[in-house]
Amino acid sequence: MRYSGFKVLVQGLTGNRGWAPVWRTPDPRPAYDIVIIGGGGHGLSTAFYLAKTHGLRNIAVLEKGYLGGGNIGRNTTIVRADYSLPGNSEFYSHSLKLWEGLERELNFNVMHSQRGVIRLFHSDGQRDHYVFAGNAIANRGDGAELLDQDGLRRLVPYLDYDNARFPILGGLLHRRGGTARHDAVAWGYARGADGLGVDLVQNCEVTGIDIRNGAVTGVQTGRGPIRARKVAIVVAGRSSQVAAMAGLRLPIESHVLQAFVTEGLKPVVNHVISFGMGHFYISQSDKGGLVFGGDLDFYASYAQRGNLARQEQVMEAAMTLMPMIGKARVLRSWGGIMDMTPDGSPIIDKTPVDGLFLNAGWCYGGFKAVPASGEAFAHLIATGRPHPVARRFRLDRFRSGHLIDEEGAGSQHNLH
Repeated sequence: MRYSGFKVLVQGLTGNRGWAPVWRTPDPRPAYDIVIIGGGGHGLSTAFYLAKTHGLRNIAVLEKGYLGGGNIGRNTTIVRADYSLPGNSEFYSHSLKLWEGLERELNFNVMHSQRGVIRLFHSDGQRDHYVFAGNAIANRGDGAELLDQDGLRRLVPYLDYDNARFPILGGLLHRRGGTARHDAVAWGYARGADGLGVDLVQNCEVTGIDIRNGAVTGVQTGRGPIRARKVAIVVAGRSSQVAAMAGLRLPIESHVLQAFVTEGLKPVVNHVISFGMGHFYISQSDKGGLVFGGDLDFYASYAQRGNLARQEQVMEAAMTLMPMIGKARVLRSWGGIMDMTPDGSPIIDKTPVDGLFLNAGWCYGGFKAVPASGEAFAHLIATGRPHPVARRFRLDRFRSGHLIDEEGAGSQHNLH
C-alpha cells in the first residue's frame, strides 16, 4: 500500500478498516545470501539499500527482540552534519542530504524537522573554535551562521544569558540540522525493505556464527541454524559480544547514555540547543515533551538503564542553561547502550573472517548517521569495496594510528 493524503482521507471516512500490515512476519528460511544481525536503524537501512540500490533480495534481518527496540528507539533524535575532520565531515554531510529526501524515498513520514541546531559558546576561545567549525561546515555547503549574543537572544530569549559562571556570549547555528521521529525511521526502513522482499525476522536471537576455513558459512539462532554466504554485524552496544562469537576482539567499550523527556508543554523550544560548558542538549518533540540528555555513564555496562548520579548532572546542566525547565515534570528516562571506539568515530569495514562485515562504534553519532550508514554498509557488502564517504572508517586504523579524533580527546573513548 502506498501512503498519501488521499489514502488517509479515504481510510478516515471508511473507519480505517482498509490499512494493510506494514510488514510481513515471516519464519526464517534455511539459507540466505546475506544475513544481517540487528534490526535497528542501521541494520534496517542496510537491508533497504541492499535491495533498492543493488537489487539483492535473498536477505534476512535477524532481531532478537522487536524491530527498533534498541538504540534507534532510545536516543534524543538529533540530526546534524556539524563535523569538521576529514572522514566524518563528508560522511555526515552525505547523511544529511539523504535525510532531506528520506520521506519521499520511503513513502513514510519520519517527521524530519529542520528546525536548526544551536551550539552555544561561553568564552573567547570557544567562539574561535566555533568559527573554525562553522567555516568547515559552510565550506561543505551544509550551512553555518555565527551568532553574537544579540542575534542569539532574538532566536532563543529564554536562556540564562547572564549566569555568573557560564555567561552565554553567542552560538553557532546549523540551520539544516534538526530532529526526526526515531521509531518512525525504523518503521519506514522496515516497511521499505519488506516491500522489496527482505525477510524481517523478529524474536530470533543469534547465538553463534559458523566459520569454516576462515570464511563465514552461517549463523546459529534460537530458531535453528541459518546458512549464509555473507553475514553483517550491526548490533550497536552488543557489537563486542556478537563479534566474540566469531573469535574477534573489537576496540569497543559499551557504555550507557541516558535520555529524558518531560510532560507535554506548549511550544517553547523551537531549535535543538546544545550547552557549551557541559554536555547537555535539548529539543521539544511534536507532542510537546522536552527531550534532553547529557554525558554517558562513565563505566562499562550492557544495562539499558542509568544511574541517579548522571541524572543529577544532567538536571544541573539543564537548570544552569534554562532555569524555567525546573517547572517541568520529567515523565520518563531511558538508557541506550553506546558502542564507544578509541577515537569516537565509527567502523564500517570487512573483518578478518571472509564474508563477515562489521558496522559499529557509533558513539554519539548513531541516529543522525542511519541513512548514510545503511547506504555505505550496503555498498561494502554488495561490492566488497568501501563507499567513498566511509572509506576512512577502517577497523585497522586503531592498529595503524590513523585515527579520526573528532572530539580531540585522545584515545580515551569513555571521556568523549
